[in-house]
Amino acid sequence: MKQLASLFVTLLASTACAHATSVRNAPPAPLETVSFVDLQRYIGKWYEIASLPAPFQDHCVGSTAEYSLRQDGKINVTNRCFNKSFDGDIDEVSGKAWIVDTTTNAKLKVQFFWPFSGNYWVIDLDPEYGWAVVSEPSRKYLWILNRQPRMAQDVYDGIISRLNNQGFDLSELKLTPQQE
Repeated sequence: MKQLASLFVTLLASTACAHATSVRNAPPAPLETVSFVDLQRYIGKWYEIASLPAPFQDHCVGSTAEYSLRQDGKINVTNRCFNKSFDGDIDEVSGKAWIVDTTTNAKLKVQFFWPFSGNYWVIDLDPEYGWAVVSEPSRKYLWILNRQPRMAQDVYDGIISRLNNQGFDLSELKLTPQQE
């Protein structure tokens, strides 16, 4: 009887541990966007402060993104960076974006090469449009953007805290070198 009780306790403990592990490793809740993006305020130049970099930008320093409204209602997108150092050549790619969710303007598609497009979701945004955080539903890519080449540490720390709460794995987050 003692052995059966011991086996039962072991089984119960194992089940509890397995449940705790599965809860801890459960996928995060679906990614949420900000409630609304005023595109007139969002357009302009942004400096990349940090990113979960995409393979196409692993050589970049001084990365920027510039947005402007087109007459057809879409958005011109121009991404620039220096190749490996601020003395390097400037790499530039231009594309377009369009709104997917017209209720919030926070979910867009961006396209640099037809027919391929990707998600561009604004998931955190300064009420004054001084900084923004962009990602996509899988959380694989992430960009922290700022209107200036430097971001205040307390602002950055707040963003990082909110990203952790949203289930991002920030172990590969890379700070982007910027010139003044």
